[in-house]
Amino acid sequence: MKVTPGLTDEALLRELGARLERRRIDANLTQAQLALEAGISKRTLERIETGDSTDFVMLIRVLRALKLIEGLENLIPDLPQSPITLLKLRGRERKRAGHPRTRSGRAATHKPAGPWKWGE
Repeated sequence: MKVTPGLTDEALLRELGARLERRRIDANLTQAQLALEAGISKRTLERIETGDSTDFVMLIRVLRALKLIEGLENLIPDLPQSPITLLKLRGRERKRAGHPRTRSGRAATHKPAGPWKWGE
């Protein structure tokens, strides 16, 4: 079944539970084995697989045990940063070379090593 916005909460839970059950069977794990690996009771896993409402932490544990935890990234993707935020984070870019500043805030002038003389 395809997950669509028109599905009821109960239908979504049943579909997710059925998908987890198929993944468990595909991994050749019994309910008892997966429950032990996930750190939950077998009865809790049974409730998840039949679509009964359970604690979200239990679902995360089952996903982790089935090595499906990366799928949560697709569940609620992180928002990309706006271009304005990226510009603010980047700061001011230098557009030209500058001179070293003195304590007074003025650009330091280059002073020759010795006095200047005509004809050098």
